[in-house]
Parts: sequence; C-alpha cells; structure tokens
Amino acid sequence: MGKKIVVITGSPRKGGNSFAMTDAFIQAAEAKGHAVTRFDAAMQNVGGCRACETCFKTGKACSFDDAFNTIAPAILEADAVVFTMPVYWYTIPAQIKGVIDRLFSFVVGGKDVAGKECAMIACCEEEDMSVFDGVRIPMERTAALLKWTMAGEVLIPGVLNKGDIDRTDGCKQAAALADKL
Repeated sequence: MGKKIVVITGSPRKGGNSFAMTDAFIQAAEAKGHAVTRFDAAMQNVGGCRACETCFKTGKACSFDDAFNTIAPAILEADAVVFTMPVYWYTIPAQIKGVIDRLFSFVVGGKDVAGKECAMIACCEEEDMSVFDGVRIPMERTAALLKWTMAGEVLIPGVLNKGDIDRTDGCKQAAALADKL
C-alpha cells in the first residue's frame, strides 16, 4: 500500500532546477503507488508565524487565514513530507520558510505528528557543499523536534541557470529518493 506524501516546494522559478528534481521525485513516487500532494509555497500566500500561540483554537491550524491552513491538514494526514528548494543566500528561501516556521502550530496545538518521514531536495549555485548547511541543519532539527525520521536528502551543488540540473545526476538522485520512503 502506498504512502501519502506531501511535497512542499520553495522556488518561485517554475521550470528551474529544484522544480526539475521535484518533478522527478513525484513521478518516481507515484510510479511506486504513493499518493503525492504538492504545494508550491512560492505561488501561494503563506506568511510567517506571528507567535500568537492560538494555533488550532479556531478549528484551523492558524488563526491568520492564508494558504498554510490548506497545507497543514495535508501534513497532518501525510505519512511523509518532502521539502524541495534552492538555497538562497546560504539559507532556506523565504518562500518556503513561512511554511516551515508555521509547523510550530502542531507543537502549540498539541497535534501528534510524530512518526512521519521527512526528506529534503535542494540545489545551489556554488560548488562548496557547506553551502547546504543553512538548509540541511534547520531541516534536520525540524525533523528531530517533530519526531520525524529523516529518510534522505538530495543536495546538488553547482546549478544556477534553468537546465543546469541536466548536467548533473540530481534528477536521478531525486527519483531514487522515492525508494527511501
């Protein structure tokens, strides 16, 4: 039986390198019988956490109504959550950071999200693998806090322009990530 997988993207550039890897992952996951729901955070209105601590008190994950209230129920129902993103200025791009920050609502709201699998797909312009520390470490800490198991990560350096991913094995690695879930 397939798993319910939520994929949350953080790139505003449709057809870019992280989107290509996301597409490769989704195709492979669906071919294995998993049900995949995709949220392109950069194309939705998701604000940052306002630390009001009224999470789930209105019947929604957040009292401030935006797209996170659509994403949160899908995460609650998911068996696995996959975050895909480019590295922007050595860290998580703002377009997905609001979603990640708002995962706090599960903690404040007392929602048991433990036991899910988590994975990350990321790419960056530079060749230095330490550039990924700004996304890898926060995602690993997020998984630990939520009691999620990090199932894997695909980190592809040296890609900037659309199509650069084609000269790497990034899409192949992203597709293989589906085998780990």
